[in-house]
This record gives sequence, C-alpha cells and structure tokens, in this order.
Amino acid sequence: MNSAPESLARQLVRMTWPMLIGILAIMSNQLVDSAFIGQLGALPLAAVGFSIPVYQLIIGIQVGLGIATTTVISMAMGAGKADYAKQLGSLVLSTGFILILLLCLALWFHQETLLFYMGANEELYPLVRDYWIPWLLSAWLGAILYFGYSIFRANGETFLPGMVMVITSVLNMILDPLFIFTFGMGLPGAAWATVVAFIVGGIIIFRGIFARDLIAVPESIRVIFTGLRRLFSFMAPAMMSQFIPPISAMVATSIVAVYGDHAIAAWGLGTRIEFFSIIVVLALTMAMPPMIGRLRGSKEIEKIHQLVLMATGFVLIWQLILAALVATGSSLISNLLTSDETIASLLESYLWLVPVSYAALGVCMLMVSACSAMGMPNLALGISALRLLACYLPLLWIGSELSGLNGLFVGAMAGNMMAGIVSWWMYKRHYLRLKAETGASPDQVACNPD
Repeated sequence: MNSAPESLARQLVRMTWPMLIGILAIMSNQLVDSAFIGQLGALPLAAVGFSIPVYQLIIGIQVGLGIATTTVISMAMGAGKADYAKQLGSLVLSTGFILILLLCLALWFHQETLLFYMGANEELYPLVRDYWIPWLLSAWLGAILYFGYSIFRANGETFLPGMVMVITSVLNMILDPLFIFTFGMGLPGAAWATVVAFIVGGIIIFRGIFARDLIAVPESIRVIFTGLRRLFSFMAPAMMSQFIPPISAMVATSIVAVYGDHAIAAWGLGTRIEFFSIIVVLALTMAMPPMIGRLRGSKEIEKIHQLVLMATGFVLIWQLILAALVATGSSLISNLLTSDETIASLLESYLWLVPVSYAALGVCMLMVSACSAMGMPNLALGISALRLLACYLPLLWIGSELSGLNGLFVGAMAGNMMAGIVSWWMYKRHYLRLKAETGASPDQVACNPD
C-alpha cells in the first residue's frame, strides 16, 4: 500500500470495495439459499435456524485466527521480514486446518445435546442429522478458504479474495436448485451445493497463494514455536471476542424457541437478513485492520481516529437509509423468503423493528475491529462482552417477558442501540488516553513486530 501519496479515504475505498462486492455476493447467496429452503416448509427452516448459532461458533475461531493473521503478517511485512511473514502464513493454514476440523467433529458428536439445550423439538433431530453431514463439511472448507483470504488481505491484496467470494456465491446459487429439487436431496442438498462451490474457490485461491509465493515452510522448530506463540497472543482474545456472539445467539434462540417452530424459522430468516444488511460494516472491518496496523506501528494515532470517524459516519448514514428501505419493503421481502403465512407475518414484524438498530450495531462492530487492530484485543473483548451480555440479551429477555414475541423484537432493537453508544464511549476513552501518552505504552510494545 503506497500510503504516502494516497489519502486515508482513497486507501479505505481501495481496500473495501472488493470485500464489499465479495460479501454482498455471499449474503445474496445466503438469502437465495434461504428462499429455496423456505419452499421446503417450516421444519427445514427451523433446522437451519438452530444451525445458525452453532455455525457462529465455527466463525468465532475462523475470524479470531483471521484477525491474528492480518495483524502478525502485516506487521512482519511492515518490518521488512518478508520471509518470516511467509512462514507465518503456513502456520496460519495448518493451525486453522486442525482447529476447525476438531471443532466440527465435536459439534457432530454432540449435536443432540446442543439441540436439546437450545430447545429444539425431537422431531427435528433426524432432519438436522442428515443436514449436518454436508453442512459441517462445508463449514470446514469455508474456514480454510477464509484463511486463504486472510493471507491475501494481510499482504495488502483484496481483489482476488473478493472475486473468489463472487465466484463461489454465484456457483452456489446455480447449484442450489439442482441439488435441492432436481436431485431430490432436500435440505442437505443446499449444503452439498456449498461444498462444491467452496472446493472450486479453494482451488482458485490457493493457486493464487502459491503463484504469489505468499507462504513458506518454517525454517526451524524455533520459528514454529515463536510464530505460534505470537499468533496465539493475538488470536486468543480475538477468538474469545468472537465466541461471545454465538453463545449469546444460542441463548437468544432458546428464548425464541419458547414461541414455537414458526418463531424460530422467522428468527432464522431475520438473522440472515441482518447479515445481509451489515455487509458494508463487514467489508470495513476486513479492510480497516491492515491500515490501522500500519498507522499504529508508526504511532500515527490521530490518523487512526480520522479513519474510525470516517468509517463510523458513513456506517450510521448508510444503515439508517437501509433500515428505512427494509421496513418499507418488509411485506415483499417476507413473502419472497417463505411461503408460510405465519412465518411471513412474524418476519414482517421483525423487519419493522430490529433493522433500525443496525446502525448502532455497525458502530459497535467497527469499534471491536479498530481496537483489535490497534493492539488492544482485551478492550475489543470487553466491548463484545458488554454489548451482548449487558445490553442485548438482558433487553431481549425483558422484552419477551413484558410483551411476548413483539416485545422480544423491541428488546433486540434497544439492546443493539445501547451497545453502539457504550462501545463508542469505550473506544473514545481509550483513544484519548492513547493520544495523551508520549512514550511507548504496553499496547505499543505488544504491537511491535518481533
């Protein structure tokens, strides 16, 4: 990145737009996937609804390692340690391969226990069992593909990862109706379509990694242990920060499950729409860390704050406009995603209430990403914990107790809004402290490359 002649705004746009296109393709694919599954009835949608919070556990390790990858490799590159950066890349891939595989196996062997504690009806167990075989395989392949994306981003390239996201998503959308309906696989067919798409994407992305010589075998045992220690020092708090959302999602799902399978199905669809609605935020959280890491290394704290302000202002305006559009088209969206009238009615209520809080949710996500990239993963962890454990879940439960399912939707909205305010206050407080320091703080020492 030629940061000297290039403004922060231009850098941010250049790094963000490929990620935005790629994530948009992924989210569009998920909505199309939901629409196809929605034609199968309430039970398949409920099975997917119970799978989403479990999938977020996998995402927790995946994103935690991805954050660590971006941090340590970009720092090594900035310090002129290109060979060390390549060796770190191979450590990332091998570590992610093993960790995600072990997690997927553990989820498979304990699936009924998880479903029981989330409040699933026993009639869903056989359907989930058939679905989880290809679904967990697709989750593992998707994680490996994500680590490939992270290696590219850490080296300052977002174009190829963004384009591969588009390719895999389009391929998945083409294969979905074939596997689900033409081949008669039903719900598992949706996951098998994803498996095929991720295999194709993996071939493309890893050919790119080898062609650009972005990874190398560690030259010694010492490099392996040093690299792993450094990797896990960033990964551990980032991973813990990512684990809080899926755990809270499981708790939220168990609260919604009290209202039956139709409520679970509507909640699952609403969650999919939430993912789609925050694509700009997700793209920014992927594009900003390499920029912040370099600015942090050169102690340009004021520029970091300018970057955060720029991203935050844009997110607030964009999300509020999007919320208005979603509310206006709530009836159309609901009927497109499901043919069940009860689910559609519940989803319409969700879309009128919850999306208006995605602006505040986006601010919270940006603060977590910025703090992690600034070398303050414990602060990022604190923001994540407060958002979900002190704001979102308590208000979700209170709303449910006071006014049923609609009250639960209001509680989700209020929880997101409170989280956005708290996260900004925490970030601003630590930014001012960091700016006031003239010498190297403990965070700065931790941020410096080996």
